[in-house]
Amino acid sequence: MKSEGVYKEAKIFSLVLIPLLGQYVLTLEEVGGQRLVPIWIGVNEGNAIGLKLQDEKLPRPMTHDLMNNMLKALGIKVERILISDLRDGTYYAVIFLMAGSRRYEIDARPSDAMALAVRSETPIFVGEKVLKKCPVIMKPISEEEVEKFKQNLQNLKPEDFFKGLEEKPPEEAGSPD
Repeated sequence: MKSEGVYKEAKIFSLVLIPLLGQYVLTLEEVGGQRLVPIWIGVNEGNAIGLKLQDEKLPRPMTHDLMNNMLKALGIKVERILISDLRDGTYYAVIFLMAGSRRYEIDARPSDAMALAVRSETPIFVGEKVLKKCPVIMKPISEEEVEKFKQNLQNLKPEDFFKGLEEKPPEEAGSPD
């Protein structure tokens, strides 16, 4: 598939609301590794992901529930989510769908893709080129370090995270996805 390359499976490590900014920071954890990928997302998508992670049952389907229900009703399987790129401080995602023998790749915002992933119990992957482009954050190892990490996120703005981060020249970035 054209969007694929080298990628690592990831899972949601944390979801932290930053009230002053009206945003969440969703942090993905590399499965079997220690790298973390923080992604700033909107409050609506953060709420949608948080509600599902807490297994909250609402009386009516929210937008991502509706999308998941429609795909199921049409016999379309969400195969996986790929956080595929990071350009100018913006993450990009692809939703991989299977309908019978046909495969589809749908461009999406990572927040919507992950809100769908938690509902459809779909694996999430991060492209190696994304891991190379984003600043390296290593996973905390103790509960105290996790709490300190969450507190530090409260004081960050998205532009602070990418400040001083320069695009690596193609020869340093590795093979393209």
